[in-house]
Amino acid sequence: MSFFTLLPENSPPPMRSEVDRGRPGLRSAPHRERALLVGVATPQVSRQQVQEHLDELELLADTAGAEVVGRMWQERRAIDPAFFIGKGKVEQLRQWVLASGANLVIFDDDLSPVQVRNLERALQVKVIDRTELILDIFATRARTAEAKLQVELAQLEYLLPRLTRQWTHLERQAGGIGTRGPGETQLETDRRLVKQRIATLRHKLRQIDRQRQTQRKGRSEEIRVSLVGYTNAGKSTLMNQLSGSRVLAEDRLFATLDTTVRQVYLAPNRRILLADTVGFIRKLPAHLVASFKSTLDEVREADILLHVADASHPQLAEQIGVVEQTLREIGAGGKQTILVLNKIDRIEEPGKLSRLRREFPDAIFLSALRGIGLRELRQRLLELVESGYEERSFTLPASDARTLAYIYQIAEVLEHVLEEPNQIRLRVRVAPKQLGAVDRLLRRNGWRE
Repeated sequence: MSFFTLLPENSPPPMRSEVDRGRPGLRSAPHRERALLVGVATPQVSRQQVQEHLDELELLADTAGAEVVGRMWQERRAIDPAFFIGKGKVEQLRQWVLASGANLVIFDDDLSPVQVRNLERALQVKVIDRTELILDIFATRARTAEAKLQVELAQLEYLLPRLTRQWTHLERQAGGIGTRGPGETQLETDRRLVKQRIATLRHKLRQIDRQRQTQRKGRSEEIRVSLVGYTNAGKSTLMNQLSGSRVLAEDRLFATLDTTVRQVYLAPNRRILLADTVGFIRKLPAHLVASFKSTLDEVREADILLHVADASHPQLAEQIGVVEQTLREIGAGGKQTILVLNKIDRIEEPGKLSRLRREFPDAIFLSALRGIGLRELRQRLLELVESGYEERSFTLPASDARTLAYIYQIAEVLEHVLEEPNQIRLRVRVAPKQLGAVDRLLRRNGWRE
């Protein structure tokens, strides 16, 4: 069984941002590609899930700069190894391509090189899958040198097994005088060049990773908190509200690719380092996860995670599950996590907010855009940070002003008593990460505890 919907001309995609509507080069541009979306319902994926996934695919296509003119989904017991949707439905799709004037077909699942080749021959238009679409979006969003290297590596690793489809006309050398003898086909040349480029990119990213490790080592005694969540959940907006910074925040998918770290004071002498990272998404390409290793290390090495989710999204539970699964896959599962349900100002359904409060009793409900609930989040973070604090008491020389200033910087001084003309008695509360520094000072200077 298959279903096809031809969208009316210039119909806007769901949840499209106001910023996008005014952007030149997108919907109003004459060169904007016209795309048809294709999904498949299987015994593991229901009809409703396919429709919801196609909604998200439409947002991705719009973000990439394509105009979605129709969508098709089909029920199958198993995926067809040659055409993904079955040869009979390919002909039906070809008729819809001709009728709609589409020049691009996007599948919501990963396609094998053989499936792409067969579909392009049958449809006579470009065919891409979800992974290639996401990689294209990342390529347009990359701003820093590191992000560009990471995206290029992911694209080349995706491209390498698919070179056959792009260079089939060069798989054999041309015959004739002067062309006989040992040589290298164009396809082999391209594969060799791509592999060399991949090796170069990996080397450069390893160098960047070492620099990142050095930077993180310098912050090892700080409490580190990372914002994680589904793409477009509002992480960057929350980052700006908590830190007072101006990180790029747009109502778009994957607006942020680079890691940004800012200082946030929860109280005097209660400083944390807050990191904003790339958002996750359903079926996040494995190439991207591997390429963004140095970026995701910020999440893996964090002390606390703020899991930001869009409370107004109809697939809230699924998005939370995707993020939790991705965290487990990258080795960040099991960390202390605060669930933050953002965008409560967008909830219009009566009773939904009360239902969510019952379903997620430990979550923080807020609107980062409007500043609602930020005080409660700060208080929860402060309680979590202070839960591991310990007290230390010791005596040090009053003349050691530098060390005294350092102690005031890393610890909360509860008691400061001048015992003798040249001795100061201190009682302090210290975070777990600063305990080692304080204990080293005690041992090195022979202070009495």
